[in-house]
Formats: sequence, structure tokens, C-alpha cells
Amino acid sequence: MTETNRTPSPLTRAELKDLGVLARFTSVYCRVHHAGEKAPLGEDEAGSAGPGLKNYPLCAECREFLSYAISRRLRCPLEPKPVCKHCDVHCYRPGHREKVRQIMRFSGKYLIMRGRLDLLWHYFF
Repeated sequence: MTETNRTPSPLTRAELKDLGVLARFTSVYCRVHHAGEKAPLGEDEAGSAGPGLKNYPLCAECREFLSYAISRRLRCPLEPKPVCKHCDVHCYRPGHREKVRQIMRFSGKYLIMRGRLDLLWHYFF
């Protein structure tokens, strides 16, 4: 899929929640797997995805990944935008697709094992 210059449409509440889960899970993964200095997403990296995504400290590699994931979500050509895990179109590059699977698999189990049973709903649906 190629990048387009179309103006991103405003995100719905469900889409913002989807990106919030990705940001939270990326932060958990980064905290456990990456040492070193961490900083939240900048204004230019989070785009118009909402201020809630700027609350998670990430290393440079994870910030780059999350910024990429947000930009792909904002440029999603499908209307209405489906939840990413139920989408038939793969808009991530192959390396990033594997990275998001790795992050979601690790962080989901990590948080559920530590009492975040509310995430089971998102995990199955």
C-alpha cells in the first residue's frame, strides 16, 4: 500500500481506544525489554490521534514504531475504519507487522497476568 496525501478523517471513539491500547501495550513492552532513556511521543509524532497517546514513556525505537503505527491508522483508506485486528488489509510493512504481533502478544499476557482482567474483553473481541 502506498502513502497518500489525503487528509486524515477525524478518529472515532473506538479508533482512539484502539490506538490507546496500542500505545499502552507498546509502553509495557518497552519498559520490560528496553533499558535506557525514555520519553513520551512528541506533538509531531502523535499527530491528531489525541493527547492520551502522549502519556507513555518509550525508547527511541518504540517511539518510531508507535509513530509509524499512528500514521498508518490516520491514513487508513477504509471507511468506516475497522479495528486493526479485524482488518483484511495489511497496511504495515512486513517487519512492522511482526513487531506489532510481538508487542500485542507479550503485553496482553503480561497485563492479564498482573490483574488487568478488563483487557480480556479487548483480547477476545
